[in-house]
Order: sequence, then structure tokens, then C-alpha cells
Amino acid sequence: MLIDADNASAKIADGLFEEIAKIGEASVRRIYGDFSSARSKAWADVLSKHAIIPQQQFAYTTGKNASDITLVIDAMDLLHSGRFEGFCLVSSDSDFTRLAARIREHGIDVYGFGEQKTPESFRQACRRFVYTENLLPTAPANTQDAVPAKSLQPPSAATPIIAKVISQMETEDGWVPLGTVGNQLANLASDFDPRTFGFRKLSDLVRKTNAFEIDHPEGGTMRIRIKPAQEMQAKEKPGRRRKDLSDLP
Repeated sequence: MLIDADNASAKIADGLFEEIAKIGEASVRRIYGDFSSARSKAWADVLSKHAIIPQQQFAYTTGKNASDITLVIDAMDLLHSGRFEGFCLVSSDSDFTRLAARIREHGIDVYGFGEQKTPESFRQACRRFVYTENLLPTAPANTQDAVPAKSLQPPSAATPIIAKVISQMETEDGWVPLGTVGNQLANLASDFDPRTFGFRKLSDLVRKTNAFEIDHPEGGTMRIRIKPAQEMQAKEKPGRRRKDLSDLP
């Protein structure tokens, strides 16, 4: 795990390591920045808690980011050691797009972590990209269903991409397992995350959109399919339809 301290907030530290634990063990944990500056100093308070090794880079020249260069050099050294199955790059800087792409060319997974402002080029260069806004603490640790205090996007914004995934699957009756949809979503959009829309689980997000039919037999696998266009139109524009009918002679 390599962290760009200049482009990541120390407030995400706890959530970041909880997220990485879902992927695997971060055996190498390094952070790059000038920790004598106020911008990166906040990280100094959490380094020991998470066993992060700081790589101090003094800003000798204005406009030159020595931290980025050192991070890239270390990443390439670690890559060619052949000891790792994946890299976690924590930054919102598009300068790491080529690094992520180069690592993946070697068959190694790259997981990116950055703010929603992160350029698409870097997000799509990663196998999976997690918005750090979704990692900020918002509720007590014992609240399992905690979600971001304010979702980054409304649930309806997830409908087009979910529908696109379903339409790409070949089925006779349109029904597809929710688990399969989740896997395809990760392949189609590296930054897709139910938490971005205010939900911890994909199933809860699907229900909230009200755009899909749901089949969930007790003890069985949950399936979904796109609702018929006629039904969707009737529910989305009831006022418009009533007005049209009133205009008839």
C-alpha cells in the first residue's frame, strides 16, 4: 500500500485499512510526503497505529513533487521483486494513471483510493477504485449498517449502469442473479460502489431505485430484471399522462 500524503486526508486512515482488509493483507505500508508541512502533518498522528512507514520528502524546489517520483520508483522496485499480488495506490492525482496501467500490464491487480474529483483516467486504470469520501467515519463502530452521512449521488443515478449490465447478459426471461450483476458492475465500472449512492448493500440500492423487478425466494438466490418500459413510464410521469388524457375531446 502506497499513500500519497499530499493528496489524501488522514481522516480516512481507519476506513482505508478496514477496506484494504477485505482485499488482503497489506504487508508493505508506505506513505510519501513532506511531514514538516501542515498539509501532511496530520498523518504523523496515525502512522504508528497502522504501522505505516513514512518516506520523508523535503520540498527543496517549488513546483517539483519529489514525493510522486519517489512513490513511483518504489512501486516499480516492489513490482519487479515479484513478491506481491496487488497494489493499493492512495491518491487523487492523475499522474499515477501510467503507474497503475504499467502494474496491471504485469498481471498484478491495482486498487485505487481517492476523492470523487479523481480524474477518470486514473479510476479506470485501476481494477477497482474506492472513493475516500465513503471511508470517512460517520457512525459508531458497532453500527453495521452505517453509510455515508450524505450520499455522493442519488440512487437513481445507479439505474442506467445496472440496467446496462443486465441488458448485456444473455438470458431467456431477463432474470439475472444479483451476485452476477455485482461482479459485472465491478468489471464495467471500477468505481461503482453502493455506498456512493447511500447504501451499504447492492440489494438495498436496487430496491431503492424502484427500476427493477425483484425475485427473492426464501432461502434462495436474489434475482432482478429490468421493469417493462410501459410500467416505468407510468410511474415516472403520472402528471404528464393525466394532462394528456384531459386534453382529449
